[in-house]
Amino acid sequence: MSAIPPTVTKASTSGDPAADAVATGGDGLKAGLKNRHLSMIAIGGVIGAGLFVGSGSGIAAAGPGILVSYALVGALVVLVMRMLGEMAAANPTSGSFSAYADRGLGRWAGFTIGWLYWFFWVVVLAVEATAGAGILNGWVPAVPKWAWALLVMVVLTATNLASVSSYGEFEFWFAGIKVVAIGAFVVLGGLAVFGVLPGSDNEGAGLAHLTDHGGFLPNGAGAILTGVLMVVFSFMGSEIVTLAAGESENPQRAVRQATNSVIWRIAVFYLGSIFVVVTLLPWDSKSIVKDGSYVAALNSIGIPHAGQVMNVIVLTAVLSCLNSGLYTASRMAFSLGQRGDAPASFARVNKRGVPQAAILGSVVFGFLSVFFNYVWPDTVFKFLLNSSGAVALFVWLVICFTQLRMRGITLREAPEKLVVRMWLFPYLTWATIGMILFVLGYMVYDGGDNREQVLLSVLVAVFVLAIGLVLDRRRRGAAAK
Repeated sequence: MSAIPPTVTKASTSGDPAADAVATGGDGLKAGLKNRHLSMIAIGGVIGAGLFVGSGSGIAAAGPGILVSYALVGALVVLVMRMLGEMAAANPTSGSFSAYADRGLGRWAGFTIGWLYWFFWVVVLAVEATAGAGILNGWVPAVPKWAWALLVMVVLTATNLASVSSYGEFEFWFAGIKVVAIGAFVVLGGLAVFGVLPGSDNEGAGLAHLTDHGGFLPNGAGAILTGVLMVVFSFMGSEIVTLAAGESENPQRAVRQATNSVIWRIAVFYLGSIFVVVTLLPWDSKSIVKDGSYVAALNSIGIPHAGQVMNVIVLTAVLSCLNSGLYTASRMAFSLGQRGDAPASFARVNKRGVPQAAILGSVVFGFLSVFFNYVWPDTVFKFLLNSSGAVALFVWLVICFTQLRMRGITLREAPEKLVVRMWLFPYLTWATIGMILFVLGYMVYDGGDNREQVLLSVLVAVFVLAIGLVLDRRRRGAAAK
């Protein structure tokens, strides 16, 4: 990746600055991420705190059939990542899918999905900071939760401001702990399931648990769809590696490796760990919801202090998500600034190659979100949370439609760059679009919080889109004069 000083303006080759930014990849950011950083970001990106915390509710709702829910969403993510990988390998950029949508679909699309994605992650900052503060306050109650939330936000902001390599190093270790923890859980749990683990007191564990409490689908086939809605958002974050690749020494190779490995990552970390839980314990065990699925499973095989062990792992996952969320939000803001869709200051980098204004702008909104969470949790913050709830699905949908257009553009301009190709194009792309629309439709049909999330997210998306269309019209009018 060529590093261009922030004070230098590149000559446009196509008349469209956004298209040139995507095509060249030169943006002033430093290639500070090493291959090991990218590898661990790719692996750890699919392991969010939601997997540890929220899987118990999904198991309780769908029984062993939750495995099908995870498999369906996992297949959806694999397909979306393949499409994104095709575009990112051909044109690595910090704006990722927003920059590709900008060129493939129009300025309105890049503007809208870029700001929605930024909004999603700055709200996530508040969620993760609050979750981390809750765990830390349990260990050191003398320090109030708000102070812990402030502390973790400040520390990780400083990390991101220092350099991209600092972010990469922190994320390498955070993700490493998650990967080792899940890997150890799958191995130990698998040994216990098949009666190999010595000292396990869970004699009832085994494959029989998949069917002996009301069958594989005790709550009916419809529960699989309910499970899909409960687990779909725990997969958000797999796309981060395509943004980070723009700051690596060999972005094309990093994207290709991440795309090719997403199948086994989802199979091991999601399906493998959930399979262990539902075979170690009956799906209707009260401890799965009360203690959490992983803690209940660890307790069942006699792991001492399982609750505290899991708290450490969940805290690591929370800090990892917060760290990556701040990085992701700032790089999206940086890309939007480059394309003239955000304040120009967001597109400037300091001497360390860090977009300082973009980071600080993102973290300020993150701090505001934390404040809203403590002062108005059931009103203002709930609105922010619900209005960003379906953004993940919107992002995936835009990736699909963008890939339909970008394939033709890449084949026409630089076919040698198609080193990663979407399978069975365009049929699987259209099938993925249908799957995403079905999930969104089912969320509306399901009612309750799911319906509210979709409707509020659509409302915010329409608002952002309207701003994008107005700005685009003004730009065109100014250019015509």
